[in-house]
Amino acid sequence: MLPILTAVLCLILPMGAQAALTNELRDHPSPYLSLHGGDPVQWQSWGGEVLEKARAEDKLIYISSGYFACHWCHVMQQESYRDPEVAALLNKHFIPVKVDRELQPALDAHLIDFVQRTRGQAGWPLNVFLTPEGYPVFGMTYAPKASFMQLLGRLEQIWTARREELRTTARQASLAVEGSGKTAVEATSSIDRPMLESVLFAMALKLGDDMEGGFGHQSRFPMSPQWTVLLERVSPTQDDDLRTLIELTLDQMANQGMRDHIEGGFFRYTVDPGWQLPHFEKMLYNQALLSRLYLRAAAILNRPDYLDVARDTLDFTLKVLKGNEGGFIASLSAVDPENREGGGYLWDTRQLEQVLDGDELTFARRRWRLEGAPVSQGAYLPVNESSTEQIAKGAGWDTGYAKALEKRVRQKLLAARSPRNHPRDEKQLAAWNGLMLSALVDGARVLKQERYLKAASDLRDYLVGYLWDGNRLMRARGPKGPLGQAALEDYVYVAAGLYDWAVFSGSGEDRQLAGVLARQAWERFHDGQGWRHSDDSLLPGIAREAVLSDGPLPSPAALLIRLSLQLDDPQLKTRALQALDAGQETLLKQPIWYATRVQVLLETPVSAR
Repeated sequence: MLPILTAVLCLILPMGAQAALTNELRDHPSPYLSLHGGDPVQWQSWGGEVLEKARAEDKLIYISSGYFACHWCHVMQQESYRDPEVAALLNKHFIPVKVDRELQPALDAHLIDFVQRTRGQAGWPLNVFLTPEGYPVFGMTYAPKASFMQLLGRLEQIWTARREELRTTARQASLAVEGSGKTAVEATSSIDRPMLESVLFAMALKLGDDMEGGFGHQSRFPMSPQWTVLLERVSPTQDDDLRTLIELTLDQMANQGMRDHIEGGFFRYTVDPGWQLPHFEKMLYNQALLSRLYLRAAAILNRPDYLDVARDTLDFTLKVLKGNEGGFIASLSAVDPENREGGGYLWDTRQLEQVLDGDELTFARRRWRLEGAPVSQGAYLPVNESSTEQIAKGAGWDTGYAKALEKRVRQKLLAARSPRNHPRDEKQLAAWNGLMLSALVDGARVLKQERYLKAASDLRDYLVGYLWDGNRLMRARGPKGPLGQAALEDYVYVAAGLYDWAVFSGSGEDRQLAGVLARQAWERFHDGQGWRHSDDSLLPGIAREAVLSDGPLPSPAALLIRLSLQLDDPQLKTRALQALDAGQETLLKQPIWYATRVQVLLETPVSAR
């Protein structure tokens, strides 16, 4: 069906007409959407009214999904969405819709799936055209202005000439995918658990890069869910190759370009396989997941230096990402105030020489490789090159002097780059704050620092007092109030965070609330056909899934099953064990992409049934 759709989209035929709408995004409470409030494109907010307008005017819907911290989202805005020619085409022939993917995770996941199936890969900005009935027709990511304008013209010509054929093809393709998403339920006892673990390890080693660490041989993402599961499953006496791969990956993430070595915190990913040049977004969820990963790795791998990485990450989060009322903001943008990608983190020789002198400059260059070939735009990105002790020994300095020098150099560099601080997305997402609560609990328990205990207590109060109204959970809060509708991940990550806090603090009230949220998650997002990310989808053809994979975040379905088995609730336990039965053939085929679910299955005794 999809090849037929692709063939139809390659045809070219003459353009139609349309009336202008009104840009609805000016002063929108989402920082990302408000950025587009001044575009000449007449952006609509996503909702049922969009489908009504599209059906009434019989026009294709254009949905562009992105987020505040996304570099290429900003590039496409500058090149296309602020261009009068592009805006005229979008306004005349389509119903243009801008979506903050962090407020519409279920819609974004559906569109991502479509683009991955039809294009082979996906990312952001995510741009998808749909029929007035809501069936996807064509999708893409970033495109330069000329290519984008050509595509708009071609699609309008096709829609004018062959709209019924396009409608039928899109609908049939969507229904075929919906049908293929249904997975038969199998008995838990039928799966060979030692074989499943063996396949998981084998796949990790096959995909792992034993020279650079990480998976694959292109860009490098943290893949926190996968490494967390592999770390927990590695044996103290076996799996030397796997342990080596895990440790290499953690060392690379901690020492190379994915980490901010001056202020702390991790970037979203690196664009190269050597972990040198990051995409400069800083996301709250990465800080939460990676701090937990390094805390566990310190214990399991007997690497106390990993505690410093975790502490550094948590402290950055408390200092920079702390929002109002105890919550944490979503992200820092990839571009600086001058729209330069990574501008706040990069240093050229002139800047370094203006800020530092003498021993300071010598130390900085040796400590963070701020000499030699520049990494990007003729500038350097600090990465770990030599330890303070090694530099002191090589320069003939006293170690105490070198440590004081490092502290002074960091302070000077931070002060000098502060005018270039990257803009903040101030919205506070329930799901990501739930992950952060679990991370702060781990930090308080392992590092035994009062600041983490206080931050965890404040965050607990924020989640309960500002995002939970006693009946429903909110997706987020912004400076102007509530934002979006909570999805599966919100209910699960907040419930898991409250449960972790309850276990640590002894709070029976929070354990009870974790159970309430878990029960609501089951009722809203799971039925006999499987899982769905949202309980209020406006689009047709969204298939239930028997198992949900890990992405940058752990599978909320897997975490809900685990949490339900931990809570003292027989009904939740029954539902969890029934859901654990489904999709096991998928787990055996691709265990690394369902690692959290595999972990739950392996740690649940067959006798529990």
